Amino acid sequence: MTEKNIVILISGGGSNMAAIADAARRGQWEHRHGARVTAVISNRPGARGLVLARERGIATGVVDHTAFDGREAFDAALMAEIDRYRPALVVLAGFMRILTPDFVRHYEGRLVNIHPSLLPAFPGLHTHGRAIEAGCRVAGCTVHRVTSELDHGEYLEQAVVPVLPGDTPESLAERVLSQEHLVYPKAIERLVAD
Repeated sequence: MTEKNIVILISGGGSNMAAIADAARRGQWEHRHGARVTAVISNRPGARGLVLARERGIATGVVDHTAFDGREAFDAALMAEIDRYRPALVVLAGFMRILTPDFVRHYEGRLVNIHPSLLPAFPGLHTHGRAIEAGCRVAGCTVHRVTSELDHGEYLEQAVVPVLPGDTPESLAERVLSQEHLVYPKAIERLVAD
């Protein structure tokens, strides 16, 4: 069985990363698919998700974006760190950096993201507030392959939640996040099983 290393990129709390790592352990991905979460890398040294990764026995790394003069230099350093783990899959899990076309090209076909809207609706930021303002009755999340165009690429999985009367962006975000924790691991397992 071919070894399939998964590298997860985070910027903050790491709840999606933890959901993926926990699903991999519970589902015995390493035994069943030869896949394991090999490393978690953050662009922020203080990201809480790094602690969660270490608690799960996962190697961690930091490539601090503030130490670089531009996106190209940061992405080159980040690629060098990721490539140490020979990833079959690079997973963006709350990684709050826009990646250069060279980075996306380098991991073409191996780079996935989760976005907190039902794409193609509401790409970019502030998705929950925009959905409420637009009068949407449902919202959700989309797992997709990453392309050089922001929040585009093949849709791999979606989940829907209702927009409730009186919802705030925060309350809607909480419901959507609970679905992200279910659909992201599911989509990743399907990718590593193929």
